[in-house]
Amino acid sequence: MTDAAIALNRFGLGARPGDDVPGDARRWLVAQFDSFEPRPALMASAPTSRQAAQSLSEYQQFRQQVRAERREPAMVIQREPAGPRRVMDEADAAPMGDAERVAIAARRRNRDAYTSAVGLRMNAALVSPAPFVERLVHFWANHFAISADSMRAVGFAGPFEFEAIRPHVLGSFRDMLFAVEQHPAMLMYLDQAQSTGPRSMLGSRAAANGRKLGLNENLAREIMELHTLGVRAGYSQTDVTEFAKAMTGWTVGGLGRGARLAGADGRAGDFVFADRLHEPGARSIMGKSYADGGVRQASSVLDDLAAHPATAKHIATKLVRHFIADDPPPAAVARVEAAFLESRGDLPIVYRALVASPEAWAPAPAKFKTPWEWSVSTMRGLGLSELGTPQTVGLLQQLGQPTWRPGSPAGWDDIAASWAGPDAIMRRVEAAERFASRAGTEVDARARAAALFPGTLTPATAQAIARAESPGQGIALMLVAPEFMRR
Repeated sequence: MTDAAIALNRFGLGARPGDDVPGDARRWLVAQFDSFEPRPALMASAPTSRQAAQSLSEYQQFRQQVRAERREPAMVIQREPAGPRRVMDEADAAPMGDAERVAIAARRRNRDAYTSAVGLRMNAALVSPAPFVERLVHFWANHFAISADSMRAVGFAGPFEFEAIRPHVLGSFRDMLFAVEQHPAMLMYLDQAQSTGPRSMLGSRAAANGRKLGLNENLAREIMELHTLGVRAGYSQTDVTEFAKAMTGWTVGGLGRGARLAGADGRAGDFVFADRLHEPGARSIMGKSYADGGVRQASSVLDDLAAHPATAKHIATKLVRHFIADDPPPAAVARVEAAFLESRGDLPIVYRALVASPEAWAPAPAKFKTPWEWSVSTMRGLGLSELGTPQTVGLLQQLGQPTWRPGSPAGWDDIAASWAGPDAIMRRVEAAERFASRAGTEVDARARAAALFPGTLTPATAQAIARAESPGQGIALMLVAPEFMRR
């Protein structure tokens, strides 16, 4: 790979027909910091977290009403035609009343919002003047992963990336961390919204009445294990529990049992601190004491985690793995880690250290494109500026990487072994044939391949495309060539 091909494909999202080939590849990447639009015009009508929260609130209220009227019917699992698994109750199968209709309409609004947001994400990737920064947005959204597999998360998936990631991708890691952990998507997805301190005002009252409102450690654990320090970074289960206690009271206005019981003020979807849920007392976490200070207690812990040396190493390792190689070169990791520590998490400085790493410019392709990366680069390479949202959702579902649905807080794997199996390759071949059919005879694959991979196209690939029996076959061969699959 030439430097230009590396900049376009390893750091970017793939070339587009008519784009100028970068002369100074490194400078071209860094210059994108000035052209990135956190909220481009096409996202003007993007769904918001408040809209999602309102729909979810209506859904929760009317489901409670239905269950109360029907005496808590048992939960069953059903599968919608050609769709993901969902949880329903037996009331859904009964004749609908007004409550059911309102709940179903609210559920449909959030699912429609998800579909719309997937389309907006794809279209932003296709036309952005800053593809390197767009890739960074996708990286961070996967680092701070939620999984839109349930009603409580599906409507928040798009707003989470648009509101918590995009505005901070060129800011500080600390600011992004706070935006993520206080966003309703994360608070709902990891059950923080209803976490209650055992000795809090509400916890103590419930215990006196023979009920138990429990502490939930999900968010505290994932912050330490996935978002900041990484696994085996010197913290214990006790540290996780203490951090979870410090975070009690972090909830979402208008949603979740916790906010309702605590009478927390705030519009549906807003981050609120409910003092009546907060576990009182000082906390000791990783050898440091944090005084009881309401919302500030957990904020102080987050501040320290954001600047911790283990966090710098964890983030550097993931960035290098994503942009350079599945087995991150230690020298590159050390360089990015040092930039993180010296700048206290100033992300543009961290990215500059990544771009400056000699290992990033090794000519041998070292990364295998994920289904998302392959889909984006395919559409960019064919000159598409828009794809209908149902088609985008269906394509990623078929290829095995449905958008914002990794199935766990760990996000999607970022190594070739997860995506290069025979069945996965065959799915791309089938998708390539459909793209080729859509492109028709308008694209000359021989010229297009040379433009998309400047100075990189091998004689074997060029010959295979030239010998294609039809223009469509030439396009399909281009889209599944080694040069197109790897970066």
